Amino acid sequence: MELGLKGKVAIVTGGSKGLGRAIAMELAREGAKVAICSRGGRELRETAKEIQSRTAGEVLAVVADVTIPEDIEGLVQRTVRKFKRIDILVNNAGRAQPGNLETLTDELLKGDLDVKLFSMVRCSRAVVPYMRKQGGGRIININAVIGRMAVPGFMATITNRGASLAFTKALSDELAKDNILVNSVNIGFVVTPQWENIWKRLGAGLSREDFFQRMADAYVPLRRFGEPEEVSGIVAFLASERASYITGASIDVAGGMGRYV
Repeated sequence: MELGLKGKVAIVTGGSKGLGRAIAMELAREGAKVAICSRGGRELRETAKEIQSRTAGEVLAVVADVTIPEDIEGLVQRTVRKFKRIDILVNNAGRAQPGNLETLTDELLKGDLDVKLFSMVRCSRAVVPYMRKQGGGRIININAVIGRMAVPGFMATITNRGASLAFTKALSDELAKDNILVNSVNIGFVVTPQWENIWKRLGAGLSREDFFQRMADAYVPLRRFGEPEEVSGIVAFLASERASYITGASIDVAGGMGRYV
């Protein structure tokens, strides 16, 4: 399927590893020019080189912390200087912050909201003027099915992903007149570095394999974790010309985990 992404310019936050890396790789394979950011410079540069070598695409690596407005502005300005435009924003940055009401302090909850929800707000605000000027664009927010359902031990994620889903819907309505399409891709349990941290915090003596399998058996109808590459394809589709009549959508890629209507 021809997606019409050749020559488009995409920013992927949290693009050095895990799901962000897979998304950036997918977009580059489809011919997009990609800017990726993360806080870790060495890993970011290695990922950029890998994407370039595997896709022959143009990649810009920018060290940036999405909780710092000046870093986001620098990321956007450097992308525009190099590629002259911004067509696609994938708000993927995140982290693992397991816990419950009693263990999550105000500081931890605020920090989680800052990394996830407010990074989406800041990055969207920064790119919209460029998209509006050029006649449209795509914003894809990586969210989670547990923004709509409860999983014990994930109070912070349930709270901030629910807010992120509401933000996506509100933004899609606000920007529709500008032909800027805003959608949400909601993941379930996908093998990423974040899950290594969750296993270490919640595994209670279980091996990594046993912990992952127990979680999958308890919550995922397909009885397994997903791979980043099983998510990146739908992101590329939503970024493409083939998705020109889709906005405000919330699409689960979660092995059936979202057990709601």
